[in-house]
Amino acid sequence: MNISELMADLQARHDQATARAGELRGQIEHFTAALAETEAQLADLATTTKVIAELVPAADQAEADPPETSTAYQAIVNALNQHPDREFRARELHQLLGMPTHEAAVNVTRARLGRLTRQGFLTQPGRGLYQKRT
Repeated sequence: MNISELMADLQARHDQATARAGELRGQIEHFTAALAETEAQLADLATTTKVIAELVPAADQAEADPPETSTAYQAIVNALNQHPDREFRARELHQLLGMPTHEAAVNVTRARLGRLTRQGFLTQPGRGLYQKRT
């Protein structure tokens, strides 16, 4: 292979790499635009969800997804009704109700408290704290 052939081969490889880089830049621009559009859609959906949640009365939310009528839910709601101004942690509710305080049982109650909060029966004034909605 002589120098002219080597230079021609290098130029051909350079042209191929330049073309490939152009294709990749085009894909990046396409994906960047698609990502921006999708993120805008996500923001719109979050705003819509927030607005609807604020407009729907708590009673309507409860009808859409009523709390379970099990005795555990009822015991939690009753305890919070008796102390409407007090904030509770899940473990404190267990102690107040004489329920087992091992971690698995308390985690189940945390899940129940979260559900009651989402349904509008409780508020969460701080991380891990629950209170009767007034």
